[in-house]
Amino acid sequence: MKFDIFVKDTKTKARAGELTTEHGKIQTPIFMPVGTVGTVKGVNQKDLIEDVKAQIILGNTYHLYLRPGVDTIKMAGGLHKFMSWDKPILTDSGGYQVFSLTENRKLKEDGAHFSSHIDGSKHIFTPESIVDIQRIIGADIIMAFDECTPYPCEYDYAKKSMELTHRWLARGLKHFDNSEPLYGYNQTFFPIVQGSVFNDLRQLSAKKIASFEREGYAIGGLSVGEPVEQMYEMIDVVNEILPQDKPRYLMGVGTPANILEGISRGIDMFDCVMPTRNGRNGMLFTRDGVINIKNVKWKNDFSPIEENGASFVDTKFSKAYLRHLIVSKEILGAQVASLHNLAFYLWLVTEAREKIIDGSFSGWKNKMVDKLSERL
Repeated sequence: MKFDIFVKDTKTKARAGELTTEHGKIQTPIFMPVGTVGTVKGVNQKDLIEDVKAQIILGNTYHLYLRPGVDTIKMAGGLHKFMSWDKPILTDSGGYQVFSLTENRKLKEDGAHFSSHIDGSKHIFTPESIVDIQRIIGADIIMAFDECTPYPCEYDYAKKSMELTHRWLARGLKHFDNSEPLYGYNQTFFPIVQGSVFNDLRQLSAKKIASFEREGYAIGGLSVGEPVEQMYEMIDVVNEILPQDKPRYLMGVGTPANILEGISRGIDMFDCVMPTRNGRNGMLFTRDGVINIKNVKWKNDFSPIEENGASFVDTKFSKAYLRHLIVSKEILGAQVASLHNLAFYLWLVTEAREKIIDGSFSGWKNKMVDKLSERL
C-alpha cells in the first residue's frame, strides 16, 4: 500500500491524500461504509458505487468467521469475489465485537475465549488466528487484534489492557510478516492505539505502535461513551506522535460533526454504522441539519429530502413519501434513507477534501459543524 499527501491545510492539521491499494485508489479523507457481514445493510453494490460513490468498505472478522465461515469465503476466492466487490476492503479484527460479549468471553494471555452469539458454540481468537482469518477473507487492509476498553474504566485496567494489546500486536505482526497473502495481491496490517482516555497511556501506546513502522495506524477505543471533548483530546495527543506521512484511521467514528473535527486533527479514515442504522430508524443527515422523518411535520412536506440542492441519491422522492415508507416499515424506506445518509457522508468527506485543497477548509468546517448539529 502507498500513501501520498498532496495538500496540508495551513490553519488545521487536515490533509488531502491518496491511498493506493491493488484494488484501487482511495482519496482521503475518506468514510468507509460498514459492510459487517459482507454487505452494507440494505444497499446493493451497484448503488454503493453509483449513488454513494464508495471507494472502500469495511467488513468484520468476527461476524464473517462465524457466518458464512472461512471455509466458504476461501472456496469463493476471498471476500471480494464472494460479494462481487472489486474495490478495496478493510476488515476490523473483531476485537470490539468479542469484548462486547462481556458475559460470554474470557481474556487470557493466549487470546480471547468466547461463545458465539449465534449458537453458543465455543471459540478462541488469538493474534495469530486473527491474521490467518483475515488472510482468508482477503481484505486489502487488516487490523491487529486488540482489546477495546469500555468507558468508563479504571486507570489500572486500561494500562493492563493496553499492555496486553501491545503483546498481542507483536505476536500478530510476527505472524503476518511470516505468512503470505492467498489471492495474489498484497495486504497491509494496521496496529491500533489504545489507552482509554488517559493522556499518558495514549502517549505510551502511540509511541509503541509507531515503533513497529507499519504502513498505517488506527486509533481505537474512542466513541465508546466518553465525552466528545475527551475524544478530540485523545486524537490530538495520539496524532502528535504517530508518523506524519502515514494514514490514520479513527475507528467507529462517528457523527458528521465528529468526522469534520477528526479531519481537522489529522485523521484520514473513518467508519461508522450511524448512516445506515440511523437511516433505517428515520434519521436523515443533510447539509442543513438532522431530520427525524417520522415527525408529523413532514407528513405533507412534498419538497425533496435535500433542500439545499439536488438529492444525494437518484430519486425524486419527497419527505412526505419517505416518511410514509418509514412509518409503514416498508423496506424501500430503509433503503432510500440508508442510501441518502451514506451518500451524504461521502459527499461530506469529498467536500472537506476539496476545501483542504483550495485552502478554505477551516472556515468552512466551523460553519458546517454548527449547521450539521441542528435539528430541523
